Amino acid sequence: MPARVLEVIVQTVDDARAAARGGADRLEVVREIHDGGLTPRSEVVAAIAAETGLPLRVMLRENAGFLLPPEELPRLRRAADAFAALGVDGLVLGFAGDGRLDLDALRSVLEAVPTARVTFHRAFDTLRDPVRGLDEIAAIPAVDRVLTSGGDGSAADRCQRLAAWARHSAGRLTIIAGGGIDDECLERLSQAADVREIHVGRLAREHGAADGPVCADRVRRIRDILG
Repeated sequence: MPARVLEVIVQTVDDARAAARGGADRLEVVREIHDGGLTPRSEVVAAIAAETGLPLRVMLRENAGFLLPPEELPRLRRAADAFAALGVDGLVLGFAGDGRLDLDALRSVLEAVPTARVTFHRAFDTLRDPVRGLDEIAAIPAVDRVLTSGGDGSAADRCQRLAAWARHSAGRLTIIAGGGIDDECLERLSQAADVREIHVGRLAREHGAADGPVCADRVRRIRDILG
C-alpha cells in the first residue's frame, strides 16, 4: 500500500522550512490564510521552492469567496503563468456558486497554462451534489486532485464520505482530506485505506492557531500518526 502524503499549508519561507523538517511531503503555498488562502507573491513561491525542494501546489484566488469576478481573471492568468514558469507541482483553484460548479471560470484561468496540474479546492464543499461534482471535475484533464473536508457532521461521518468519494473517483481524481482536520479525523484517516492524502493548516501551527507559524514538532507528530 502506498504511503500517505502529508500536505502542509505554508505562507512563508520559515513555514516551509518547519514543514520540511517535520516531514511534510508537499506544500500548499498561500497568503492570507485567515481568508482561506489567497494568491501568494511569486517571489515568496520562488524562495520556498529554492529553500525546500518539496513539491509545491500554489493557490490562485483573489477573494475570500468562490466566484470569479471578471476583473480578477487577468490577475489570475498572470499569476498562473508566473507560477508555471517557476516549475511548481501544480495550482490550487476552483469556482462555484449557488451550489454548482463554475467550470467555465476554471477553464478561463487555465487557458494561460494548458499543461498545469490542478487541485480543485474547497469550493467543492459548497456543492449540492458532490458526487455529480466529482464526475464533472474529472472531465477537466488538468485537474488531478480535489481538496475537501468531507462535508458537515461528525469526524466519523466526514471520514466515511471522504472514503466513499475516493472510491468513486479512483483512477480519475485523488481526494485530499482537508479542512477542519482535528486529532479525531487524523486518527481515523490514518486507518482509512482509500484516503491517501491529508492536508493540514491549523493542526500544523504553533498552539493550533489559525495564522500562527508552522511548527516542525507538530508536523512531525502528524507524520508519526499517519505512519
